[in-house]
Amino acid sequence: MTPEDRFPGPEQPDSGPRHQQDLDVLPYGSYYEPPEPAPGYGYDNTYSDNTYSGYGGARFLEQHWPTVSHHPDARTAQPSEPAPGPQHEAPVQQLPRHEVPQHEIQQHEVPQHEDPPTIELSALGEELHYPYPQPEPGEAPGPLYVVGDVHGYLDELLAALHQQGLIDAEGHWSAGRSRIWFLGDFTDRGPDGIGVIDLVMQLAAEAAAAGGYCRALMGNHELLFLGASRYGDEPVQSTAGTASFLAAWRLNGGQQHDLDRLETHHISWLSRLPAIALEDEHLLLHSDTTAYLEYGESIAAVNDAVHALLADEGADEWWDCFRRFTKRFAFRGDAGPTAVHELLSAYGGRRVVHGHSPIPYLTGSAHLEDGTPPHVPGPYIYADELAIAMDGGVTMEGRLLVARLPLN
Repeated sequence: MTPEDRFPGPEQPDSGPRHQQDLDVLPYGSYYEPPEPAPGYGYDNTYSDNTYSGYGGARFLEQHWPTVSHHPDARTAQPSEPAPGPQHEAPVQQLPRHEVPQHEIQQHEVPQHEDPPTIELSALGEELHYPYPQPEPGEAPGPLYVVGDVHGYLDELLAALHQQGLIDAEGHWSAGRSRIWFLGDFTDRGPDGIGVIDLVMQLAAEAAAAGGYCRALMGNHELLFLGASRYGDEPVQSTAGTASFLAAWRLNGGQQHDLDRLETHHISWLSRLPAIALEDEHLLLHSDTTAYLEYGESIAAVNDAVHALLADEGADEWWDCFRRFTKRFAFRGDAGPTAVHELLSAYGGRRVVHGHSPIPYLTGSAHLEDGTPPHVPGPYIYADELAIAMDGGVTMEGRLLVARLPLN
């Protein structure tokens, strides 16, 4: 019996055919980081019964994270243990999305260290109602969730958030004082990257009104997307030779309709996303790399350095930032726990939670000989249980992961 038989997840909407996802590449087809495991990393290409693979403490979280109640007081609901034996859930319907008129979206200048700008609450319309009370002084925060790489798969994101009770059937926030962090990579490869960004901006406003929050990290694809918009075909010096942001963006799944729909308020919001955050002893990153250490010795220093670079530096410096945050696989293999400890020692926390590297690549199951989709039962815990991988490989027929922290 598979984990999905015991703990079924939401039925994935059909967003069209998916192609085998390669890792992010620089122009001329050179992988920035080799997809093959590092020396000393052992695995086989199949999942064993207990899904332990060859590196220390690695395992899947073979438990489907519980669905909270959709009751207006869902913020107080406690997760329940699933009953033993096979369980069946009705398929999650494809969800309509609330569209915010573009002319109603406001832009703001935000000082350093404040949250990224969001759309004005009034822009969402007077028909919205928030039945949740604001938190009392000293009241404990709501539950914490993380969302892996979305890459433009809006319908899959809506289904996964709805299955967790975080949004209602119309795509609006229904989680009260819950907290959500998106781990980056909203666009490219999938059908509606701008729709994903609009949804996250909408949920940020609705969550704030309910006493919770919805926040996001900057991924390497945000850097690439913004660079393609700003610099286009302007040459940049890369390790693969002279290239351009636009060429690299197209090579890595850039969708022209996303670029055509990118507006000033999207650029402002994306440009202010933090690169790194600490929440409930979880160090949240997009990329599984130690390159963050090259930008500062504290979380604030890293975020300030990246924001300053995007605001003032030129195309080559921007490209170098994209290149560094495209690195991957630092936490796997024998040296993986040491790399995690480097980050935790500098920035705090007890565990790293990241996206970026699809779990099928981390486990060596990305290219199964029989052509079947990769098996991704849930988040992947590895590096002596110091790291949690959240990119379920939605672009390669894996799954879009939304999980409540902490994971055990």
